[in-house]
Amino acid sequence: MKTIHLIQGDITTQKVDAIVNAANTSLLGGGGVDGAIHRKGGAEILEQCQEIRAKQGGCSVGEAVMTTAGQLPAEYVIHTVGPIWQDGQAHEENLLKNAYQNSLKLAEQQHFNSIAFPNISTGVYRFPKVQAAAIAVETVRDFLKQSTHTQEIYFVCFDKENFQIYQHLLEQTQSHDIQVLGL
Repeated sequence: MKTIHLIQGDITTQKVDAIVNAANTSLLGGGGVDGAIHRKGGAEILEQCQEIRAKQGGCSVGEAVMTTAGQLPAEYVIHTVGPIWQDGQAHEENLLKNAYQNSLKLAEQQHFNSIAFPNISTGVYRFPKVQAAAIAVETVRDFLKQSTHTQEIYFVCFDKENFQIYQHLLEQTQSHDIQVLGL
């Protein structure tokens, strides 16, 4: 059965096929999740990000690229760039949905069974947390209904506030075809 896992914790400790990095367009590391992944994963992640930059000039908002996970317990890192919140005036909802969809498509193309997401764009990019969580949950549920290879999605919330937002949304939207663990 396809499963959504809800965890309060550190995404860099997840043993899954791929973790998602809430990256910036430069792919060179930054603060928050991005900085933690680069620090704990080691130089190999940055080296591969630099190779991607040399080929295509970074990663656009809403797009996704993949590297090794270096020293992390996951196998790969999918780097996606969420939008900076501009009061909803710059198509941020669609761009955030694209960030989740393109990460999921990459996981499916690679035949990954499991993928873990942080709370994309809700930190320094200031996307409203409830709105961002609703987009994440809806996008993941729609994806799981048609995915072939990807069976397990993890929402890894670093803080209690995001965890409770996701918990509430997932409780409200339970369905018989997708199991939700961690509520």
